[in-house]
Amino acid sequence: MTARHEFQPPTRVTPEQSGPALSRALTWLFSVTCALAVANVYFAQPLLASMARSLAVSPGLIGVVVTVTQIGYAAGLLLIVPLGDRLDRRTLILGQLLLSAAALTVVALAQHWTILLGAMLLVGLLAVVVQVVVACAATLAEPAQRGQAVGTVTSGVVLGILLARFTSGVIADLAGWRAVYGVSAGLMLVMAAVLYKKLPVTAAAPVRHSWWGLVASTCRLFISEPMLRTRGVFALLIFAAFSVLWTAMVLPLSAPPLSFSHTQVGLFGLAGLAGALAASRAGRWADQGLGQRVTGLSLVLLLLSWLPTAWAETSWLALVAGVILLDFAVQAVHVTNQSLILAVRPEAQSRLVGAYMCFYSTGSALGAVTATQVYALWGWLAVCLLGAAISAAALVFWWHDAGRSR
Repeated sequence: MTARHEFQPPTRVTPEQSGPALSRALTWLFSVTCALAVANVYFAQPLLASMARSLAVSPGLIGVVVTVTQIGYAAGLLLIVPLGDRLDRRTLILGQLLLSAAALTVVALAQHWTILLGAMLLVGLLAVVVQVVVACAATLAEPAQRGQAVGTVTSGVVLGILLARFTSGVIADLAGWRAVYGVSAGLMLVMAAVLYKKLPVTAAAPVRHSWWGLVASTCRLFISEPMLRTRGVFALLIFAAFSVLWTAMVLPLSAPPLSFSHTQVGLFGLAGLAGALAASRAGRWADQGLGQRVTGLSLVLLLLSWLPTAWAETSWLALVAGVILLDFAVQAVHVTNQSLILAVRPEAQSRLVGAYMCFYSTGSALGAVTATQVYALWGWLAVCLLGAAISAAALVFWWHDAGRSR
């Protein structure tokens, strides 16, 4: 977007406009925004052992940090994201980024367990800015290119999830786990300033619902849209499996005989960059009508990924192979899910994304709290069996759904 003089207001884009409103530069800006925002949800995973020592919390309980963050995320999906169908998304995005900076600052300064949990709840609540950005990109894109646009933006989400672990590990090794959240707070302020200059005003569709009406209509989508329900179940299961691996993995890697540093643990996130490639390509495949096939093949890979992962305590190369397979599979299904549900009701894209991501957040929270407990009781092999069982359930559900659709 260009300005003729210093005080020209941002461009206003209506839901009917597309194509030129979503330039390549703006698409990648959306992608970077999503990467930085979603990273706030995942910074804690490589830091759990350090957080437990710092705040005198038992290893079996520290997984609650991830669970509380996901609970906040789920609440934001229902209470904040639907507002994107009623309000100017530009204002909504900027407000969430500024409040996220404040919540992250509290996390960085927290000295007590309860304060940390409360602040992480707010971090999760405000991280749903990612879903507002995804819905904004889908609105601005041409219908025939919507899947590709969502895939490109979602690739930023994948990069944020994966690089969060690496960057948080590096920063924590250099300056402690609190510095991770202080740096992120600064980045949220920077992104708010950039988007204030570059993001067009997106006039929402003429939705007459009040805030509570929007929340209620989001809940009704679960009943009225079978595509949402089906794809939501896939999201719950794949992200439960995803969270089982990434939450519990830090515990055996940080313990003897491996005793990896934060940076070394975070490096495993780089192994999953194949998932970012899958995110972009899966959107194109969904645009071509191949969503069901992509889902089935990806779920097979998800199940197979647990075989090499089970050898993590004796072979870090096996773990790398498992991480690549799992991240590729999860993100391919995730992008396919979003591409399909966003095409159902164009006038309700924010509510559809919010409703769908409730399944994602629920699965992530359940996977996190279950994985740490299972590891504390029975060890790493039991964690892998748990992940494989969840993956198998997702594949069985796909087989049943594919049979019904024939």
